[in-house]
Amino acid sequence: MRNLTIKNKSTKTILDFIARVAISSIFISAIPGKLLGFSKTVEYISSKGIPDPIASILLVGAIICLILGSGFFIFGKDQKIGAIFLLLFLIPTTIIFHVFPFHQRAVFINLGLIGGLLITALREQQ
Repeated sequence: MRNLTIKNKSTKTILDFIARVAISSIFISAIPGKLLGFSKTVEYISSKGIPDPIASILLVGAIICLILGSGFFIFGKDQKIGAIFLLLFLIPTTIIFHVFPFHQRAVFINLGLIGGLLITALREQQ
């Protein structure tokens, strides 16, 4: 089996950008709901046993991670920064909301996203 190798640098750049937009789309789509439904989201976080004041702070942090992470991941010169922000959002979110009780589909979807973000965070700068 032959390896798929793209030799054209501009094609690689475009495909890399499209891949980052695709990965980021799930995070970008979460931002409006968190902003527009802030109090309901805080209630939901609180329902997981986290006190209201801390839930509010966590939600503000999550929104910041989503916005900065998506922006740096898509448009930043060093996408590692964006990947790290998105991992800071995704890993605790997965543990808090999907591990107890275990939501198999959500956990495995998030593990796939975590894997893609880790690849970006760990790869050599191109």
